[in-house]
Amino acid sequence: MGENVLLTVEGNVAEVRLNRPEKINAVTSEMAADIARICTEADGNPEVRVVLITGEGPRGFCAGSDLNSLAEYPTLLAYRNRVEYSAAFRNLRKPAVSALSGWVLGGGAEIALSTDIRIADTTARIGFPEVRNGWVGGGAATQLLPRLVGYGQAMYLQLTGEPIGAERALQIGLVEEVVAVGAARPRALEICEGLARLKPAAVESVKAAVRAALSMPLEAGVRYENELTTLCFAEGQHLEAINAFRQSRTPKS
Repeated sequence: MGENVLLTVEGNVAEVRLNRPEKINAVTSEMAADIARICTEADGNPEVRVVLITGEGPRGFCAGSDLNSLAEYPTLLAYRNRVEYSAAFRNLRKPAVSALSGWVLGGGAEIALSTDIRIADTTARIGFPEVRNGWVGGGAATQLLPRLVGYGQAMYLQLTGEPIGAERALQIGLVEEVVAVGAARPRALEICEGLARLKPAAVESVKAAVRAALSMPLEAGVRYENELTTLCFAEGQHLEAINAFRQSRTPKS
């Protein structure tokens, strides 16, 4: 594993940190492979309940794919079969929270879209500049962005390639909270720690059900939700909550 993507686990929170600040954490093919391995490791670790994604350095969270790295693919097929790093985050079964500051561009914005909760500080500038380079982003922005902010805002962001500030991102629903400069990671970590205290089966089921709503018809989604609820009950964790309510205490995690 390289030094440009780091994984630390503290308590029940895994932090994936992009660590190439001199290039605004632009992702190379080697980093993409590391991200895929790290996400698989975090998902498979029973001690990990939540994943926090951060970027090192004052200039930004992530500037997307390293353009020199993109030029290294020898054939179109090699590019097509690349490791898609946004998908590695998107496929996490456990909830993922991103802490955004500075530049959040292209693939970096797609990483943010692939997480479940996005916390930005007031320095964040989020954009999808791929169109200006002559291509469309390959990390699901065309699919996820309209589901999150609506057709018009998604078209504006992706057709113009213009970045927007944190307050505008909050206004259109691209991020969930805006905090003071330097407070994105502490606030995101606070949210992660809160989620880590909840029952893992319930938290992962909520994520699975809500994600299913993006692609399932309503009736199929409702049935899927019911099956997940039944699975949670099968674990018996709901009995602890009921007993805690009866005894006027906090449920055990």
